[in-house]
Amino acid sequence: MSSRSRAIALLSGLRQKFVRRTDSAPVSLAVQGGAHVQAAQARSRIVIALFGFCALFALIGVRLVQLGFETSEGLAAGARPSIGTLASRPDVTDRQGRILATDIRTFSLFAEPRRIVDADEAIEKLATVLPNIDVPTFHKRLTKDSGFEWLARELTPREQRRILDLGIPGIGFRPETRRFYPDGAVASHIVGHVNIDNKGIAGMEKHLDDEGLKDLQDSGFAVQRHLEPVALSIDLGAQFAVRDELIKAMDKYRAIAAGAVVLDARTGEVAAMVSLPDYDPNDPRDALKKDNLNRLSAGVFEMGSTFKTFTTAMALDSGMVNLASSFDARKPLRVGGFTINDFHAKKKVLTVPEIFIYSSNIGTAKMAQTVGVNGHRAFLKRLGLLDRMDFELPETARPTEPATWKELNSITISYGHGMATTPLQTAVAGAALFNGGRLLPPTLKQRTQAEADLVAQQVLSPDTSAKMRQLMRMNVEKGSGRRAEVNGYFVGGKTGTAEKVKNGRYSKNHRFNAFLAAFPIDDPRYVVLVFIDEPKPEEGQKSATAGLNAAPTTGAIIRRVGPILGVQPRFGADGEPMLIKF
Repeated sequence: MSSRSRAIALLSGLRQKFVRRTDSAPVSLAVQGGAHVQAAQARSRIVIALFGFCALFALIGVRLVQLGFETSEGLAAGARPSIGTLASRPDVTDRQGRILATDIRTFSLFAEPRRIVDADEAIEKLATVLPNIDVPTFHKRLTKDSGFEWLARELTPREQRRILDLGIPGIGFRPETRRFYPDGAVASHIVGHVNIDNKGIAGMEKHLDDEGLKDLQDSGFAVQRHLEPVALSIDLGAQFAVRDELIKAMDKYRAIAAGAVVLDARTGEVAAMVSLPDYDPNDPRDALKKDNLNRLSAGVFEMGSTFKTFTTAMALDSGMVNLASSFDARKPLRVGGFTINDFHAKKKVLTVPEIFIYSSNIGTAKMAQTVGVNGHRAFLKRLGLLDRMDFELPETARPTEPATWKELNSITISYGHGMATTPLQTAVAGAALFNGGRLLPPTLKQRTQAEADLVAQQVLSPDTSAKMRQLMRMNVEKGSGRRAEVNGYFVGGKTGTAEKVKNGRYSKNHRFNAFLAAFPIDDPRYVVLVFIDEPKPEEGQKSATAGLNAAPTTGAIIRRVGPILGVQPRFGADGEPMLIKF
């Protein structure tokens, strides 16, 4: 082969090689381009699917929200329940943590009348479970053109289950909160009660709402797990013992009412407070009965001779009278055409201790005259006896007094007639006379000694207080309070027998009897005030004065609550009560 031929062959080979390379490139590019398109299409399908799922779940969420709003609208169309029916309330306990009030979950029956197929058939079925239903009322509600109607509130679990088994279309249940009081009437006037919508309407339940609980409920923040229990100052054991003794006293003396308060003399805490008749807060329909009011804080009464305690303290604290002072009680006292007599007249000159022990109206009136009208009113004002008391319970009354104080008013008020105050205020003022002269506002909440020191007001001298403790003890040892004595507890006290006004006149047959006491009187730990309203003479007795009924009832209460409240009796080595010094 010539060199020319070889050159041509070489060129031909190179061409063929080149042509093969250039021809194959478009094919490779086409394959790669197809793969990219397929991948892009796959990604698009995945994105579309994801969007589809998101849209589906979004629609489901929107629908659920719509159903929620439809329920609210349906409730608004009928008797929509307040948030309070679902909101919780904190447990209320005594000072030991024992529950006085708590929430329980219940269910209430409602209907959606627009979904009711046959109202008569529905009523017939419901009547098999709820036999006491008002058929006309149910029929009216089930045939309304509305989305919601209450049918029955606070059903038992058994009733709910049986109604569910009936399978009635358009019938449903709504969870609610019901208040439950485990001890019934034992502390009814203190704890109070709520209405059907779980709103506090009396007692501490009302106080809690006024202190902010209602706002929490209305805003939806009142959830049981977030609410701390509210611990009161009362002791349930002492509360039960006081109530038990008062029930016995009402029966024994055939009284129309009775009451007592046990007050911590050092802090002002209420350890027990009972007013009879009372009511069961689980069924509070009786709460509105006139006779069932809380007489301790919501009733005002002329407190009779217990007020001689304040008159005596006033006279001693004024510096114008001392324990050695004497006043002529040989003759009745005439003032402004009225005659002041003694119930048990001694008809002699009496010293201050004798005036107190014999409960002399004449001697007490003359001590008031020594201080004067203005001084008398100012002293009672200082003790808080003329103003509405600052107290947690909304059921707190304002005392009554003469519009204008004259000498006759001062004289009659000196021995407990002519003005009226609450028994609780009398106990609070009494505590100030015995605890060193410190007036402490009462409270149903727990209060430390340091907190008590911050709110205490010095209203009379410690020396006057010591003298009053001495007089109170003498009255139990030698005077009208003898039946209140409890061995080892050194009780001191003063009786009060007040005639009640009937038909505009004082009646000798209708009395309000009281006994104001403290124990142990040399260093008072608790003040006790007991009253018996319109007692009758005990069998074998001709009279029904406070010394015969209020005093022994006070002794019975102290005997039981002393150990409960941690006050131990004191006895000498021979087992006899010791002498005490003031």
